[in-house]
Amino acid sequence: MFQDKSLQEDVIRELDWEPVVRSTEIGVGVKDGIVTLSGVVDSHAVKRAVEKAAARVRGVLAVASQLEVKPAGPAERTDADIAWAAANVLAWNALVPEDRITVSVTHGWVVLEGAVERRFQKMAAEDAVADLAGVAGVTNLIAIRPVVPARELKEEIEDALRRCAGVDPTRVVVELDGDSVRLWGSVGSLAQREAAENAAWSAPGVREISNHITIESQLVESEAAEPHRASSAAIAAR
Repeated sequence: MFQDKSLQEDVIRELDWEPVVRSTEIGVGVKDGIVTLSGVVDSHAVKRAVEKAAARVRGVLAVASQLEVKPAGPAERTDADIAWAAANVLAWNALVPEDRITVSVTHGWVVLEGAVERRFQKMAAEDAVADLAGVAGVTNLIAIRPVVPARELKEEIEDALRRCAGVDPTRVVVELDGDSVRLWGSVGSLAQREAAENAAWSAPGVREISNHITIESQLVESEAAEPHRASSAAIAAR
């Protein structure tokens, strides 16, 4: 109970620190390391900022967002306005392949469809439209087409994990089923779990990732003790 209360206070302070968020409008609940966010915000951009701020707090295991987006005043736009703006912002985005993505909008909710070769292209399209005024939410149905054999894909992901700062590759197992990836193992924080997943998403042709990596607090304590042990060793060497 005490740990949840302390974590709740840390999340609230982090929301206060996030410049685009008016934290007084956000309710924060914590149970067993799971953060629940509630309240109403005026844009999808603010909703995403709140969720990201909560997720980066040490000790947070997961974030359940119940935030509602209700554009008001200058932020209000018609569906036609949003569709026109979304089509244009995608056309001008250098990371989004030309003429691969279609946009539809209903009551402020944007749906993206089409196909690309890499996950970053799919997410670049979502990021491009997510912060537009009037957008209440985004459903990203863009498909990712596999472009490399599964064996090569597994090797590329394992290599990426070895290069990933903060992630111990010996604690993460990669399994492939066609173009779907499953990650198993344990890390010391939510940030490390997301870093491992992002490393896997960077591989070409990955369509889906199931992240079963667990967060173990003892790993956090072990990592925090490393600088102390290194310092003690240096003093003893003198």
